[in-house]
Amino acid sequence: MSTPQVHTSVTNDNPLDLVEQLAAQNEWLFDRAGEDEMHLSFPGQAEDHHLSFSWRSNVETLQLLAQLEVKVPRAKRAEVAALINMINEQLGLGHFEMWPDSGQITYRHGLLLRNSMGTPEQCEGMIDAALEACDRYYSAFQFVIWAGKSAAEAAAAVVYQCQGSA
Repeated sequence: MSTPQVHTSVTNDNPLDLVEQLAAQNEWLFDRAGEDEMHLSFPGQAEDHHLSFSWRSNVETLQLLAQLEVKVPRAKRAEVAALINMINEQLGLGHFEMWPDSGQITYRHGLLLRNSMGTPEQCEGMIDAALEACDRYYSAFQFVIWAGKSAAEAAAAVVYQCQGSA
């Protein structure tokens, strides 16, 4: 999924203003929880997407966290952890992690914006990378959790991307 271009005249020093404009232009549900925090929700290919952004001005970093609608049962956590390691080896940007208490799977990515507040294209790229990773690997997590596949089997099943349509 490719996000539409943002045309903006924001001159504030908070990149979340760019993310807010992108959300408004795409008619995504969003909530600005404060100056430095924002949450988005919108439909995706396999599930609804829930993204959280935070601006950490002290280190000039925009952070994105995408929550997958997947909670791993305790009995499957070791296999899912192995799958996450395999997936993370393939990712060029960001990484997946599993929260130890809840089994929630998330994708996390940070964008360092030293002496800059970012561009619309950087925000779009960050969201595109998250959506691509979440959409591509969602089924692998389901293969382990619901189909009882091993991490290696699940990873192999999502290596091949279909091109076109039948």
